[in-house]
Amino acid sequence: MKNIGEQVPDLLGVDENGNEVRISSFKGKKVVLYFYPKDNTSGCTAEACSLRDHYEQIKEAGYEIVGVSVDGEVSHRRFIEKHSLPFSLVADTDKQLVQDMGVWAEKSMYGRKYMGTLRTTFLVDKDGVIEYVFGPKEIKTSTHGTQILGHIKK
Repeated sequence: MKNIGEQVPDLLGVDENGNEVRISSFKGKKVVLYFYPKDNTSGCTAEACSLRDHYEQIKEAGYEIVGVSVDGEVSHRRFIEKHSLPFSLVADTDKQLVQDMGVWAEKSMYGRKYMGTLRTTFLVDKDGVIEYVFGPKEIKTSTHGTQILGHIKK
């Protein structure tokens, strides 16, 4: 997994509308780059809605939010529409970004092993450098917006 002080790849991928998303396009802003396993699942929905509910406060603190999962553009559009999400979601269908960021790993559920996205949030500075990492064991999906605000307001 990428660590504090490391550079984030400039090209994040394409958003829900097929538009290229680059870290460099957020010049002058910091980015909350959050990775989640799957659109419209209970934990991922709770996390997205928590970020939505705190979006204005996070923006006021100088950050933009970008979500990433391996779901496609159509799935992302539906997720955004269903939950009125005010931020873009990157469709990392080729799994390039999750692998580059080190959040694609073996997981286990009910004894079954499979590959999936580790729920992880990177706070990225104005130069595209990671300034903080919320790891999978730290993130509380229903209050993640509050967690982020608690950290950035320190």
